[in-house]
Amino acid sequence: MPRLDRFCSPSVRAAAALGLVAALAVGCTGADADTAPVGRAARQTSPLPTVPPAQPPSQISRADVDAAVGKLDDVVRDFMRRTGVPGVAVGVVHDDEVLYLKGFGVRKAGTKDPVGADTVFQLASVSKPIASTVVAAAVGEKTIGWDDPVVKHDPGFALKDPWVSRRVTLADLFSHRSGLPDHAGDLLEDLGYDRSYILNRLRYQPLAPFRAEYAYTNFGLTEAGVAAARAAGTSWEELSAEKLYRPLGMDSTSSSFADYEKAKNKATLHVQSGDTWRAEYVRDADAQSPAGGASSTARDMTKWMRLQLGDGKFEGRQVVDADALAQTHLPHMLNAPPQSPAGRSGFYGLGWNVSYDDQGRLKLGHSGGFALGAATHVALLPSEKLGIVALTNGQPVGVPEAITATFLDTAQTGGPTVDWLTFLGPIIKQTLAGERSPVDYSKPPASPAPAKADSAYTGTYANGYYGPMTVSAQGGELTMQLGPKKQRFALRHYDGDTFSYRTTGENAVGLSGVTFTVGSGGRATKVRVENLDTTGLGTFARND
Repeated sequence: MPRLDRFCSPSVRAAAALGLVAALAVGCTGADADTAPVGRAARQTSPLPTVPPAQPPSQISRADVDAAVGKLDDVVRDFMRRTGVPGVAVGVVHDDEVLYLKGFGVRKAGTKDPVGADTVFQLASVSKPIASTVVAAAVGEKTIGWDDPVVKHDPGFALKDPWVSRRVTLADLFSHRSGLPDHAGDLLEDLGYDRSYILNRLRYQPLAPFRAEYAYTNFGLTEAGVAAARAAGTSWEELSAEKLYRPLGMDSTSSSFADYEKAKNKATLHVQSGDTWRAEYVRDADAQSPAGGASSTARDMTKWMRLQLGDGKFEGRQVVDADALAQTHLPHMLNAPPQSPAGRSGFYGLGWNVSYDDQGRLKLGHSGGFALGAATHVALLPSEKLGIVALTNGQPVGVPEAITATFLDTAQTGGPTVDWLTFLGPIIKQTLAGERSPVDYSKPPASPAPAKADSAYTGTYANGYYGPMTVSAQGGELTMQLGPKKQRFALRHYDGDTFSYRTTGENAVGLSGVTFTVGSGGRATKVRVENLDTTGLGTFARND
């Protein structure tokens, strides 16, 4: 998922509190956090009742839900018309029934291939609550425990601090409170490294205080999924199928990109350029499969929502232990502090954004998004046995979040209280742009200092985290080669020993800088790649 969790404005925090998107936040734990049970509800010692109520009375009638369902066609079509998103699929469940299941638009722009209830979409980060369901199944069978240290099941796993390495649990990684920095490992994936390489390199990342800071990390959660699969003696892809997809008959759902690719009825990714949507990219998310690599259909997702809302039961069978699943729905980490004394906080559970509404009702939600062309959202009100999922084949512009918010708003109040697309769209577009360089490399200085001869820069450089770099001169221009697939990036002179290159991949941020440090011998001794240096790991040292 792109960096949809980097927010600063109150309106964005409000969206996070609604469970629509994840927000960067800071919390704290007690001094004995390493020894206390993690993620379990505190024992009630006060004679006063719990506030808000654990099971608030039902506020939404079947007639309310039916009325909201009756308006969904118009809502979806309106949002598609306003944005141009090519295809959408939506499913609604209530009281263990599927009340709505429909597709709109086309699977690929420029074709007439329709989207339907059985069209396969890439889920992006909606894979996270799917993954926590799979792990909850293993927890219920006593294969693992949420509070198990990861190294118990994956002894080779390590973070930068050995003390943290010994203590970080599955729950810590599923709730993004391990201390790993925001999106640690994602840039390695963009360079083409596989899952094992990326998980091994997490030990290089600087750590924030353990269990004291929320930072959204796809590969931290992926490690937890991999460790759970190791404990079960299988792969993540097979564990997901064995514990969830096959028992629920989710026949079109998979945690393998190859299965999505071979599906005949699949939605293609699209990106927007002006008013035009193009099927331009392919996104293989196998490296972070537990966090972002699942694919599914609206029909299959309604089965999973029924399981979630049924406390782990599906069609009379207890597929996932209720207590193990309930742990995923509890707040485990603050991720959206209140913006005023009367404001509400938002939390992250285990693979879920967790919040509470004005009636004290639990709200669960999660967005998924690929900047390369997919956006998804799921939202549940467990006390009402009500859930909605929206899948799209366009880059994040707020459509799935606006669909789910409008539906739940309508079910509760009779109609939307705000224009959710107008409210959420700009927020999501803003965050999708990422953290661009403070330097505008498209506009060199009026009188730039000249570059040195190419031979001052060419050669090989080493970096323990990103691997080797080769700088060469080809056809009169410098190129930088990175990653296992030896991706080449043209270096354009900017000023003196600084060049620029165009970033690519899921986390692309336009032009970024490459600065060489030239030694007394007239040759560069090291080079810093700005976009790769967000946590101080982006300097390569000459080794030829």
